[in-house]
Order: sequence, then C-alpha cells, then structure tokens
Amino acid sequence: MDLTKTNKTHEFEEIHLFGTKFHKLTVCQLIEYIVKAAKLNQKTIIGNVNIRGMNFAWEKSWYKNFYNQADLVFCDGFGVLLGAKLHGNCVDKKHRMTCPDYIENLAKACESNQVSLFLLAGKPGVTDQAIAKLTKVAPQLRIAGHHGYFAKSGWENEAIIEQINQFKPDVLYIGFGMPLQESWILENIDKINAKVFLPLGACLDFYTETVYRGPQWMTDAGLEWLSRLLTEPRRLWKRYIIGNSLFAYRVFLEYLSQRINRSSN
Repeated sequence: MDLTKTNKTHEFEEIHLFGTKFHKLTVCQLIEYIVKAAKLNQKTIIGNVNIRGMNFAWEKSWYKNFYNQADLVFCDGFGVLLGAKLHGNCVDKKHRMTCPDYIENLAKACESNQVSLFLLAGKPGVTDQAIAKLTKVAPQLRIAGHHGYFAKSGWENEAIIEQINQFKPDVLYIGFGMPLQESWILENIDKINAKVFLPLGACLDFYTETVYRGPQWMTDAGLEWLSRLLTEPRRLWKRYIIGNSLFAYRVFLEYLSQRINRSSN
C-alpha cells in the first residue's frame, strides 16, 4: 500500500527524533481519534513508538517510512519522551500511553460509538481471554479475534484474512511484536476489509496477565522494562541492556550534532 495516500489531517503536534515522527497527544485524544477514524470510508494506520521502535527506525529505512507515513503515531515509552525533551520538546508523562492501561476505555468508546473490534494477537487462548474481559466492561461491543501464532504468508495467512474480512472490523488490532506486525500490515493492508490498523505488540498478554508487567508503581515510573528484564533476562537482555544503551547513545549523538550545527551557523 502507498501510505502517502492516507489522510494525515489532524491537530496534533509532530515531534521528530532521529528523523522519525511521533505525535504529541494524550490517551483520551488517541481513543477519540481511533473512534473517529473508524467511521471514515478510508484506511487509517496508527503506529506506536518506543525505544525498540526508534532503534528499528534508525536501522531500517522501511520502518522509519512506516512511522513517517502513518496517519498517527503515539508514544509508548518514557525513554522516547526523555529523548524528545533533551532535544527541546515540551512533553511529559501524559503524552506517553501503554495499551493495557487504556484498552478497556477504548472498548467502551467503541461500544458507545458502534465501532467493531477484531483482535489478532497472542498465543492460542489469550485473545479469547481478552474478549471475555472486554465484554464484561463493554457487553454490547461487537468483537471477535484470532491468535497471532499463524504463518504470515501462504494459505494460512489468506485464511485469517478471509476470517477478518467476513467480520469487517472497524478497528483491527495487530499484536505480533515489532517489526513483524508493521511488516505484516504493509504486506496485507490492501487485502483487508478494515478501517483502522492498530499495531500494539504484547498488549493482550499484559491485559490478560499472561505475561507479568511488573508492579503498578514501576510501570507508572517508566520502569516496566526493568521488571520485564528481571522476569525474562535470557530472552530480553539484548532488547533492554543493549537496545536502551544504543538508544541513549544515538540520542546523545544527535544532540551533539545539532549543537555543532547551531554553533557553526
């Protein structure tokens, strides 16, 4: 899909880091935007950026293009906010949002606006648990789903797309993790009958408590990464120890470059 054809008209301030954009908005504004976009007769892509996403954008040109050509990109990482602050942007914690904290409010907003939702994420059983929880808080919500453990090409992928198209969701939540979920959207969006494409990673795993996020005080303080690292050190040490260090180095490198350019001018 040519993402340059999508509609980017909205009121949110753009912030750029490493030449990659995200928008300055709150969770209430995000939910309102999703619901409004779901009513339009066009396809809308909403991205989310965190340290891992910024590192991918630095290393992969197609990934940077995904963010820069998406209709809306919200921040899901305190590290990104800190990097943006270092570069002179006026942002604070209200401009960072993580899906498990607002997914029930999103479900309620979808229910009250008659917006349907399809969940495509998680191991077998996780989506069913999430649907059961969401229908308790939004009993009239039109919702369906399928787990994310399927071949992302070939007949199995086509069968999943057919299932989505039969449901015709207004909002399609995709949770395969970065960068697979974004790549899958780009490869399949033209074949999918949905309005809003919303990649949200492991949100359902956290929401259903299949994966431990850590205590609330740590997530509120931007230390969710540390809790996850302590819980799964063998799997996540590269992502957080090396990835976070790389991000900090790149932020500092760009900061120095900007200072040098300003002084030379």
